[in-house]
Amino acid sequence: MSMAAFPDDPVVVTGLGAVSGYGAGVAALWAGLRSGQACIADFKRFDHARDRTHLAAEVPVHTLPAPAGPKEARRLTLADRFALAAADEAVAAAGGGRALREARAGVFFGSSTGGFYESERFFADIIGAGRGRAHIDALTAQQYNGPGDAVARRFDVRGPVATLSSACTSGALAIAAALEALDDGEIDVALAGGADSLCRITYAGFNSMRAVDPAPCRPFREDRAGLSLGEGAAVLVLERRSRALARSFRPIATLLGAGSTCDAHHMTAPIPDGSGACRAALEAIRHAGIEPREVAFVNLHGTGTPLNDAAEWMALCGLLGARAAEVPVTSTKGALGHLLGSAGAIEALATVLCLAHGEVHATPGVGPVDPATPARLVLGSPLAVPRARFALSLNLAFGGSNAALVFGRWEEP
Repeated sequence: MSMAAFPDDPVVVTGLGAVSGYGAGVAALWAGLRSGQACIADFKRFDHARDRTHLAAEVPVHTLPAPAGPKEARRLTLADRFALAAADEAVAAAGGGRALREARAGVFFGSSTGGFYESERFFADIIGAGRGRAHIDALTAQQYNGPGDAVARRFDVRGPVATLSSACTSGALAIAAALEALDDGEIDVALAGGADSLCRITYAGFNSMRAVDPAPCRPFREDRAGLSLGEGAAVLVLERRSRALARSFRPIATLLGAGSTCDAHHMTAPIPDGSGACRAALEAIRHAGIEPREVAFVNLHGTGTPLNDAAEWMALCGLLGARAAEVPVTSTKGALGHLLGSAGAIEALATVLCLAHGEVHATPGVGPVDPATPARLVLGSPLAVPRARFALSLNLAFGGSNAALVFGRWEEP
């Protein structure tokens, strides 16, 4: 991406919505992140007795709004419901649906498996291994574009509706696509984010790869042993500052830059020197029009796998030089697991919350930070950063995909 198209009229965040293992709502997410306690535990969504591990950050479904009726209940997947709950909250926070109806709006979503959980149940019913009769409605929203399409229908969005699926960078890339559409003048307002739900194929797949920690994941700890899976959604309402101020609305933060690269190295492992992630971060910083030294803290991908954390440390060294061990870093995955296609979205949202509240949430876990990756990991309780102006959210994915977003603290013009 080139430098920000409208330096005097940046893209701002005016609404946030979230669903996570802590429950529905941004307040529940922020309280959970601030608590320093993970919501990764035994879960009941499906039978995992034969798997090597038995933990995940499962969304308490009872905290979600109920479907409007039996037809909607049949047609909506869990990932759809996560997306709708997050979008409803974000739009309400941004002033309500009228703000969308009176504008050229677009929806940009990331997802990895979409409604695959419902597809698994459908085929289990077909072969008699499930608990009910197979009904074709279960496949209506099976595709990974289902959550974004459900959001577009909810708010009657007639502009571009796009779903990006690039594994664990999907949500961040969706936000980057929304930023580009706003910079190009294609739209006036965007709903950007991601949604994914737990499913058997994902859980069994990561177990078969031996990439999952039997205990809650411990990013950057010396004894880290793998990731923990989670589910949920996050949505950001994005628009130009002038539009928000014209309707007397105070933004939450600014979205200043985005960058993306590919390692072209391995199907699942990041390039060990972290060069791909570093280039994505540098691209986002250049797009934002700032310098690396101005980054006050970093929300890392931080899966807790030995290879990912080591590669991210190398990326930090390439980006920040001698400051790599001084700049505070955190990872939401130690708290709410890896949300796959929606990971980048909820981590971007968490980064905005940290800027807005002037503190960086801690990363749960026990044990010392790995001396081979001596990042300044925030531990125990939140770290106050009242003067932080700019923050970076970084994501890595299978296939060598990397994505980075730069957010700025809202400052009155």
